[in-house]
Amino acid sequence: MNNYIIRPIKNDEYKILDRFLYEAIFIPQGMEKPPFSIIEKPELQVYIENFGRKDDYCLVAETENKIIGAVWVRIMDDYGHIDNNTPSLAISLYSDFRGQGTGTALLENMLLLLKSENYEKVSLSVQKENYACRMYLKAGFEVVSENDEEYIMVCNLQK
Repeated sequence: MNNYIIRPIKNDEYKILDRFLYEAIFIPQGMEKPPFSIIEKPELQVYIENFGRKDDYCLVAETENKIIGAVWVRIMDDYGHIDNNTPSLAISLYSDFRGQGTGTALLENMLLLLKSENYEKVSLSVQKENYACRMYLKAGFEVVSENDEEYIMVCNLQK
């Protein structure tokens, strides 16, 4: 699917990050989706609360005037936090649009944006079972630590 555009999010669209934060929650095979209210938890709100501050960047994929995916970063103390100079990345697509290259395009565009803004690296946390791990590895992310369930990955932007 290539009939989409990738563009910066507009200020009046920040509220859609609630939806994409929920879509970003990895649900292992056979598990039930949690209620939407789970995004109200403080450890998840850190990803979107008061979005639009310094070091907050978001790109969206849009098709037929509908946003279908988003990738965003901010410097925050989240699951993928490695230091106070490195933004953490979150990405998600509506399920109907996954597996078609849109997520890869969003990710690549965000990495170029962060390079142009002179960030040295970007980090993320991903469940080991998540098929997106392969996309991150292909994009240049490397595993820097792990626990039983997830990897912390970093992409060096100054290569």
